[in-house]
Amino acid sequence: MRRISLLGTGLIGMFYTMALHRHRGQDRVHMVYSRSRERASNFAVQWGIPRHTTNLEEAIRNDESDVIIVALPNHLHEEAVIAAAEARKAVLCTKPLGRNAAEARRMLEAVEKAGVFHGYLEDLCYTPKTLNALEATRRGSIGKVLWVRSRETHSGPHSDWFWNKDLSGGGAVIDLGCHCIEIARSFIGKDVRPLEVVCWGDTQVHPIEAEDHAIGLVRYENGAIGQFEVSWNFRGGMDLRDEVAGTEGTVWLNHWLRTGIEMYTAVNKGGYVSEKAESNTGWLFPVGDEPGALGYVDMFTDMLNALDDGRSPRETFYDGYVVNAIIDAAYAAMASKQWQSVELPIWRGSGAAADGANLRDFDAEHVLLKEEQMMDGSTKYILRNKRTGQIVQRTQP
Repeated sequence: MRRISLLGTGLIGMFYTMALHRHRGQDRVHMVYSRSRERASNFAVQWGIPRHTTNLEEAIRNDESDVIIVALPNHLHEEAVIAAAEARKAVLCTKPLGRNAAEARRMLEAVEKAGVFHGYLEDLCYTPKTLNALEATRRGSIGKVLWVRSRETHSGPHSDWFWNKDLSGGGAVIDLGCHCIEIARSFIGKDVRPLEVVCWGDTQVHPIEAEDHAIGLVRYENGAIGQFEVSWNFRGGMDLRDEVAGTEGTVWLNHWLRTGIEMYTAVNKGGYVSEKAESNTGWLFPVGDEPGALGYVDMFTDMLNALDDGRSPRETFYDGYVVNAIIDAAYAAMASKQWQSVELPIWRGSGAAADGANLRDFDAEHVLLKEEQMMDGSTKYILRNKRTGQIVQRTQP
């Protein structure tokens, strides 16, 4: 049984507690920390947590807690993680790991120096749909992954600190892009080095210093491309979608706006629908199990099973550090309007160069570019001559 000190009583802290208390059996949040005494007390009562405090050190060094979960605003992650490492406690931290790669690296070095278990709480890499698609991809069902497009958009964050660039580290890119970037890494392969990023971002709607909309491309060493699309300006709920294109197949994932439940109501009696839903009338798309659908249940299963088994989880602080480095390059690209290199002084993946084109011989003289069944029942082949490079077509009955 694991006894957990939860740092933070916001929306993410609530989701974490729901997932842990409903699905993890004997593992429980034993103490909760908040900067607000009232919020700490109310949260403890709501979730049956025996102890609460407004003292960060007390929450971390509590002798009865052996796991620390950091669910605090971004600017407080480093302080909490380093304190947990110094206390020799296993520590799990919400996304993004840091406001930038320098913060993330210091946190990574702190937990590794202390020799403590560490997990990066990137829930959207653990959704049931994503885990299923990742397994199919690893089996080779779609061939070599060429392009991953990941999108997260909604009408904006739920807490004030997200909108403050100094506290958050940025806008929609660091808030939502961290999800999309790690999803792409998971499909492309975490041992494949990200090389460079190009990114457009701007403030289209809100009077803030940070970007509220951005689109970026990440180029990887094997030639694959990760594409992220993020926005705080999308109306109509939360749009979570992923597309994975490979040499032999394609995967499409829709996590939120098409949940499998569709309901229409003309009266304002629907109540809560789902996270970031903007209306409770008209056509609604409720979610049966939000912590499960968003990946929190499988995430904590992996994290705490890994801790019990003495192994690393699927997502570690090193992954969070790589994501932060890619985000740093994205912000540099936004400023320069040019491709920017991803700076990774600590790189633990492979050094594999880009793969060549996926060649398939048609005959001794030609490689096959495309095969297509036509309306008249014939088969058309688009071919490239191996010697001259000339492209021709042939049709067979």
